[in-house]
Amino acid sequence: MRISELKLLIIRSLDIDGDPEKGLRGLEEAGVDYRFSDGFRDKVLGRIASAGNTVVREMESVRNLNNVFSRIALTGVAAIVILLISIFMVQGSLSLDSFLGLGNSYDESLVYLLTGN
Repeated sequence: MRISELKLLIIRSLDIDGDPEKGLRGLEEAGVDYRFSDGFRDKVLGRIASAGNTVVREMESVRNLNNVFSRIALTGVAAIVILLISIFMVQGSLSLDSFLGLGNSYDESLVYLLTGN
């Protein structure tokens, strides 16, 4: 079979209204034979299925990690905001002393509390 006839058969196989049996018969008459070993189809489908599952599992794990991170981040931000509000309500300001819970203490008393002397 010449190359031009082969191209014509390929183009005809892409036609929606065309008869696939006619194209297959034309290829068989040209000497093209499609015979595969036993179990070929199962091997190919098995490899496709296993590769697809791996990609889907990786995508699911990334999506799950994103969901977990966003939940943890949102709850962390909410806890920080609640802590800041509670410190402001108790101490009346947002200074370093109020964050440490020192209030109106002197430096000597701080040293005494830390060292015990």
